[in-house]
Formats: sequence, C-alpha cells, structure tokens
Amino acid sequence: MCRWIFIVWIAAIVLTVPKATFAEEKMDEDTIYEKRMELYKKAEAVSLIPWYYFAAIDQYERNVQQVRRDLPKPTGVLGIYIKPEIWAGPLNKNPHDTNPFTISQFGGLGIDGNGDGLANREDDEDVIFAIARYLQTYGIDHQHIKIALWNYYQRSKTVDLILGKAKIYKKYQTLKLDDHVFPLPLHANYSYRDTWGDARGWGGRRIHEGTDIFADYGVPVRSTCYGIVELKGWNKYGGWRIGIRDINNTYHYFGHLNGFAPNLREGQIVEPGTVIGSVGSSGYGPPGTAGKFPPHLHYGMYKDNGYTEWSFDPYPHLKAWERSEKQKRKKNKEAQQK
Repeated sequence: MCRWIFIVWIAAIVLTVPKATFAEEKMDEDTIYEKRMELYKKAEAVSLIPWYYFAAIDQYERNVQQVRRDLPKPTGVLGIYIKPEIWAGPLNKNPHDTNPFTISQFGGLGIDGNGDGLANREDDEDVIFAIARYLQTYGIDHQHIKIALWNYYQRSKTVDLILGKAKIYKKYQTLKLDDHVFPLPLHANYSYRDTWGDARGWGGRRIHEGTDIFADYGVPVRSTCYGIVELKGWNKYGGWRIGIRDINNTYHYFGHLNGFAPNLREGQIVEPGTVIGSVGSSGYGPPGTAGKFPPHLHYGMYKDNGYTEWSFDPYPHLKAWERSEKQKRKKNKEAQQK
C-alpha cells in the first residue's frame, strides 16, 4: 500500500514540474547547485524527508567517486551511485534492467521517478526518488534515517559523515559552502614551506603528514572551512589538537595548539574564520607537554574514500587560500576607498 502511495506522489510531482534534462549539459556552478536543490526539494515533497538528507548523501557519494578509480563518474548533476545488482535486484539475471515491474519483483531499489516508463539508474530523478523511497521505508525521522543509512552503507563512519553534512546544510540552508580561509590571520607574522612527507623520528620513523606554519605563541588559529568539530583533545604527537570535517569528506587537522577557543566542543559547526584555538608548542609527550620545538601550527588534511582515510599535501591548498584571501581583502579595501 505504501509503495503505491509513494508512486502516486511521484506521478503528481512529475506532472507539475517540468522534466529536467541534465546529460551532456554544460552548466555553470550556480546552475548546477540550482538543479541539485530542485531535485532534493522534489524528493522532500514526495517523501516528507528534509532535503538536506538527500544533499548530504549526494555530496558524500560525489566526493567518494572523485577519489576512487573503481567507481564510475557522475553523468548528471547528482553524484549518487547505486550498484547494478542493488538497483535491479540481487537475484535479477539482468543487472541493467530498466523495467520498473521486473525490478520490483526482484526487490530492486530502482523505480521510475520521472514518468518515462523506465527505471534508469543513470537518470537523476529516478535515482533521487529511489533513495527517497528507500529511506521512507524505514521512517522519516532522524533516528530511522540513521538506521536506513547504516543498513545501506554498512559503515558507521559513512553514516556519521553523511549526518554531519546534513547538519551543516540544515543550519546554512544552502549548498554553496565551498569558501576557505588561511588558518592564521593574514596580518599575523608567520612563515611556512612545504614539509609534507618529510621524515620525523619522535615516536618511531614516520613521515610528516602536514605543513608547519611557524608563528608566535597565542596567534589565533581559525577554521579554514565549513565543517563540524569531529575531534578535540590531546594526542602525544600533536599535543592539543582539533579535527574538523568539511562537506567534501576532508578532515582538517590542527596540531600543537596552545589551547582551545572558549566553549568549543565536539559536534559544533564552524565556518571559515571561526577561531578555534591558538598557536603553541604542545605535544611529544604526556598531556601538558610543551616547548620541545618552536611554536607553530601543524596543519594536515586527510581524505575519506568510503573505506579508509589517508593524508595528502595541504601546502597547495594553503597557498591558494592565502592568495584568495589577500585578493578579497585588496578588493574590499579598494571598494572602501571609492
């Protein structure tokens, strides 16, 4: 009964909203964001599940595909990839089946979301409505959506990443959350070079998984992105440190801090420029150890690919953010002088 009600809802939406054609289109960033939001809102209308859950799933999948070679790249504006055997049904001898009826008989996830008579897993509308129906079978509240995500991905980390993104989208009510800033105020006296991959010996031979930005004690350290504070506390290598997860599955690591910003807590949403702590020299020992090296910020970046997480060189990003922020400051100054 619920299945037929859902299909009727879909039909109503399809008849009242013009069908979008995304394949092979060359769209600017704003248009892509608009198309995605349109799809999320349509899924919300038929399922009563808030749009930001669909946005979070889509964003997670898109970023996983960007760093995985075993997954196909998106052909539309959405990045959600559903495996053929999941779409068509595990016992379906035709993994590329597009017949909604036979797919339903084999318990497949695929449905006809746009009313063209086909259940096409490369069609954005079919995919988003398939995900909407899947989530809806568990329930439309947060806890039931969490259970649905766990059963689909079978990975707690993935569920946490998706729900974190949903929380960010819910707060800002926009998809345009790609701004970044340099981790230290530009007016501060600092210096840095590319040190990622250099040898480190304390605690055993290892490589340096970040860039060291040298500055005086107490210089404010800022969040470089929109994200959620995933970790806050002590580590024998990084001292007092903070980890922030952004909407692109990237983990931003701030180490050797002198202290944390007042009231900063795990689970808190931050944005570019939010002060999270200050430069210090903590680390290389038990809690409270400091002064074994000059004060600096250790800034690292790690990427999650759906299976594991690895470090990559943050230096090019730091240079780009520094340059971009300087240019914005220059433009603002020129505008004020006019």
